[in-house]
Amino acid sequence: MSTAVIQTLDTPDGPFTLVADDRGRVLASGWSADHDEILHRIGPSARPQSVVAGETDAADAVLAYYEGDLSAIDDVEVVQSGTAMQLAGWSALRGIEPGHPLSYSEFAAELGSPAAVRAAASICARNAPALFVPCHRVLRSDGSLGGFAWGLDVKRSLLAREARG
Repeated sequence: MSTAVIQTLDTPDGPFTLVADDRGRVLASGWSADHDEILHRIGPSARPQSVVAGETDAADAVLAYYEGDLSAIDDVEVVQSGTAMQLAGWSALRGIEPGHPLSYSEFAAELGSPAAVRAAASICARNAPALFVPCHRVLRSDGSLGGFAWGLDVKRSLLAREARG
């Protein structure tokens, strides 16, 4: 992989940084202005050789999402590296509808391993392109938020925005 572009946007949930490869596919993103924190989330096989500051096409989708078009993030291409189960999990996460979160147990069942709740949580925790692969839409069985790499305030805000539709 050659050069990636990194861009930080202002959002109602704080700074949102995304990294896209030379084909515009998102490698990593999250609610932080710390570029190293975002770059660290990219798996070794997807890690770019170099990174430059610039503008990404995916930024338009983020802004549209925050303006109320919740489906704007759906067609943004992402690249992740991981195990077969992680890749299947990240793909499944993209199918969770806004406003209809799943529990970790339901997510594990959707992956064909109902007892693999910890694995399901781990898949969420290792998700690099946050927002585009909406791991924030997975909750504990009791409906509480559980964890989120970018903080529970951001997760709560995203879920509230999506519940309003």
